Amino acid sequence: MNFDDTPQEAAFRTEARAWIAANAPKQYEAELSKSSLGRISLAKDDIVDVGKAWQKQKAEGGWACLHWPKEYGGRGATPIEKVIWQQEEGVYGKLTQPFQIGEGMCGPTVMAFGSEEHKRHYLPKLASGEQIWCQLFSEPAGGSDVAGLRTRAEKQGDNWIVNGQKIWTSGAHYSDYGLLITRTDPNVPKHKGLTMFFLDMKSKGVEVRPIKQANGMQEFNEVYFTDVVIPDSQRLGNVGDGWNVSLTTLMNERMSIGARLATGFPEIFEFCSSLMTEDGPAIDDRATRSKLAGWAVKASGLKYTSYRAVSALSKGERPGPENSIGKLVAGVMLQDIASYAMDLQGAAGALTGAAEELATGQFQQMLLSAPSMRIAGGTDEILRNIIAERVLGLPGDIRVDKDVPFNKIPTKGR
Repeated sequence: MNFDDTPQEAAFRTEARAWIAANAPKQYEAELSKSSLGRISLAKDDIVDVGKAWQKQKAEGGWACLHWPKEYGGRGATPIEKVIWQQEEGVYGKLTQPFQIGEGMCGPTVMAFGSEEHKRHYLPKLASGEQIWCQLFSEPAGGSDVAGLRTRAEKQGDNWIVNGQKIWTSGAHYSDYGLLITRTDPNVPKHKGLTMFFLDMKSKGVEVRPIKQANGMQEFNEVYFTDVVIPDSQRLGNVGDGWNVSLTTLMNERMSIGARLATGFPEIFEFCSSLMTEDGPAIDDRATRSKLAGWAVKASGLKYTSYRAVSALSKGERPGPENSIGKLVAGVMLQDIASYAMDLQGAAGALTGAAEELATGQFQQMLLSAPSMRIAGGTDEILRNIIAERVLGLPGDIRVDKDVPFNKIPTKGR
């Protein structure tokens, strides 16, 4: 592969760089540059409000959701141009955090299964930052098994009545709409009785309860549904075909997370280059250099694996199971780097605050956030199964409940 810009790509890069230089909210540049991994926040302003303003500005300039068709709020850009934009946007890309689920997961699902009316009505508002979307998949009883969900939807006339609970829903507390997968037929095997909807998060009967995280943030939520009414017109795909619809969301999710997930390598390299230990600079230590070399190789592998995914998209292909690789490797790497940095710092790693404490505390925040990254978008175990079975072609894992009607699956041990 040739990674040099073509003349057209170089022109696009120049245009993007000039627009960002003229329009970016530079008052936040220093703060965003220092935002510790896993804790992106602003001291005096709300990240969601600032993000909405930046997203709106990008939309007005024709730089939001670049790869989407123009009629849905995008630019009709190529996947390569999207990558170029992300490179040039740099630290300001952190302001798009509230929109990543909508742009990377919900939007593509609505685009694939929604009506033309829905696409023209909802997608431009998502692209412009006017509306934020979340993804309502995981449940307490299902764990990593999305198909084990118990939130039920029952048909009543032209509506569906939904009751149940979701958990670990990122951004639900500030979202306007959400993708919701439900069980509509418990009499068939678990993957066959699911149906996908989208709903207004302000609907009567929807209750969002934020979950306090170990790093002090509240990004995840529990969401309860009590007799929530959803019109059948807001169904995505056929009744009972929700699993197939969800695969579009999940494959885009893993590609989006894997492509955007920070590994912590630039931070650990800079840290080791400046850290003085009892035996001298940390980077002069052979064991430390060996660690850094291993992480450098992984970071490079992730970069070029992501480029392969971009090449597939440029050919019109749907994101495939190989995108699980990037998310799996990046999540583990993030946790390993944070843990190693904490070991190097010793007691200083427990500090977090201003100035030097903030600089050393970034790895503490990274470590506290890393476990969630190994769960979001599929746990390590689920991703390894996907890679083994769908990428490497190894024999499938034993699934004793695969062909059992969902209402016949035991819910507790004897």
